[in-house]
Amino acid sequence: MASSASSIETSTARIPPGVAPLRAGQGYSFVLRRLHSLSGIVPIGAFLVEHFISNSEAANGVQAYNDQVKFLTSLPFVHVMEWVFIFIPLLYHALYGIWIWYKGDSNVSEYPWSGNWLYTSQRWTGIIAFIYILYHVIDMRFMGVHLMGGGYQYAFSKVWYDFQSPWVVAFYVIGIVAASWHFAYGVWLFAAKWGLTVGDKARRKFGFVCLGLAILLVGIGIWTITGFVSTPANQVPYVQHD
Repeated sequence: MASSASSIETSTARIPPGVAPLRAGQGYSFVLRRLHSLSGIVPIGAFLVEHFISNSEAANGVQAYNDQVKFLTSLPFVHVMEWVFIFIPLLYHALYGIWIWYKGDSNVSEYPWSGNWLYTSQRWTGIIAFIYILYHVIDMRFMGVHLMGGGYQYAFSKVWYDFQSPWVVAFYVIGIVAASWHFAYGVWLFAAKWGLTVGDKARRKFGFVCLGLAILLVGIGIWTITGFVSTPANQVPYVQHD
């Protein structure tokens, strides 16, 4: 009996019952990480999906793409919406994600587990996607033709001229793959963190769904690029670059 009591006391000492209290600062970290997770789905993820779908109008020709850009740039309070629902959430998600990466340690070389590889891929695709999105926003929103200022009739032309460089096309393909993977795996992480998928079996099944989502988005992105590069030059209005 003395031996049993001793082993029970030892085991309880090794594994304290209950949930450990939050340490100083961990409460804020929990909230910031939840906001980071949520912002990756809404509004950033929702905008990403919408952006893929809108850009796919390029496959329907010059006028269809320009009309879609006209519709989007003519929305009420569009300047406010792009800052509140795109730029600010994107900057928060990207910068806090970099901070999480800086504070974390994947240890892929020492522990080459699938979870570690997925963690590392999520960090690297996030960096690549952020560089790609940053370039895309600056190029399309703030350089050359001012789409917000009524230049939507040259929206297709602007992208078409950019895609005359195979390096730009390659950069966009890499960016599309990175953004698609990062978002799709982010959806899987969101479902796991927020308790939407409970248990290994549910998470495994949802993993295939998210893989399908990534493949679908990549397919839409490549199809969109094909719509630009396959359009003959005589169908593309000339646009004067700044």
